[in-house]
Amino acid sequence: MKKSILILLALAVFIPGWAQQTPAPKQSEAITIEGATAHLGNGDIIESSLIMFEDGKLTFVGDSKMKIARKGKVIDATGKHVYPGFIAPAKTLGLIEINSVRATDDQDEIGELIPHVRSLIAYNAESKVVESMRPNGVLIGQIAPSGGRISGTSSIVQFDAWNWEDAAVKVDDGVHLNWPRSFRQGRWWMGEERGYRPNKDYKEDVATVVTFIKNATAYGKGTPKELNPAFAAMQGVLDGSQKMYVYADGEKEIIDAVNTLKNNGIKEVVLVGGYEAYKITDFLKKNNIPVLVQFTHNLPVFDDDDYDLPYKLPKLLVDAGLLVALQNNEASNFQTRNLPFYAGQVGQQGLDKEKALQLITGNSAKILGIDDSYGTLEVGKSATLFISEGDALDMRTNKLSQAFIDGRDISLETHQTELWKRYMGKYEGE
Repeated sequence: MKKSILILLALAVFIPGWAQQTPAPKQSEAITIEGATAHLGNGDIIESSLIMFEDGKLTFVGDSKMKIARKGKVIDATGKHVYPGFIAPAKTLGLIEINSVRATDDQDEIGELIPHVRSLIAYNAESKVVESMRPNGVLIGQIAPSGGRISGTSSIVQFDAWNWEDAAVKVDDGVHLNWPRSFRQGRWWMGEERGYRPNKDYKEDVATVVTFIKNATAYGKGTPKELNPAFAAMQGVLDGSQKMYVYADGEKEIIDAVNTLKNNGIKEVVLVGGYEAYKITDFLKKNNIPVLVQFTHNLPVFDDDDYDLPYKLPKLLVDAGLLVALQNNEASNFQTRNLPFYAGQVGQQGLDKEKALQLITGNSAKILGIDDSYGTLEVGKSATLFISEGDALDMRTNKLSQAFIDGRDISLETHQTELWKRYMGKYEGE
């Protein structure tokens, strides 16, 4: 008995230091932010703004010179900046905590064609990696499974919640398809020669996808005697209520993917990656394909690519008239906190700074289908925003003083900030 009591006392002492920050309670009073430069996420700026919200919704967005009664708690943000919460698409955040610990890894399930695997129910709202997104302004994410040919179904969540039910913003928004590669590296462990060479199985791999889609279509049109979870999970992308996120980088793969999916009844297609999308922008515009382009902090893939192609790729696509947003699917989850700095990099490539901001706010929301509530600072939308001491797209000045999700004043403390506070005194005095 005494031993049990000691264990409980030890847990009571140590768990608070390791547990997630307690999610903020529902907004209870109106809040007014006055004097900040407001970056609306749609390309517009209000130099000295007045922003008010209550019950989690924006009730006023305008100039601070407006003669209108301020409501509730007033925050003087003069000299600071206000932004809509940044959005991270196509990430496995909350599905994996430590790569080397199998028990924390739910990002990939057994099977190649598994659209019925839902990422949402595996999402860990208490993830320390997810928690670390908030101090940089990344407040919303699309949680997507990975692996296999069809990885599963994603959902969109906000990053301050008790559990996955509380976190959900949009449930089962789309299915994720890894398109086959026409070229691939030689798999030396299977006896193949090293180097980049044609994939002799490419046509067969594409045929497998086509057959699966056709079977799912027939399943939806018929009256099956038994439930087929995989085929049932495809009905949303076939009727247009869900989107198909197709991961492809090469010019041939992108064209094949779009044509094949469109010809087989997939109505809403989003390209993820798109390394060579700049070569076929007219084709993508004709087919109305938005692009979740890869992150900018990267190296060129091929020897004859421009040395700065990864940096300027988003700008090339925007200049061509495509709907573009940034993602970092191929980077580790913790690097998602650098999302604003990827946008800042695009701004240094000549893209207007507010258009660069749209790549992680308004454009992301449009592509993910949540732009009715998130992505921009507009009356009637969710009060999901933050106040930064300076330019949030610059790592030197991205310093959040407050952040709100659905009007709730959330904590910006993380395991990293706790360690920083713990050790800064030790080393500053030396």
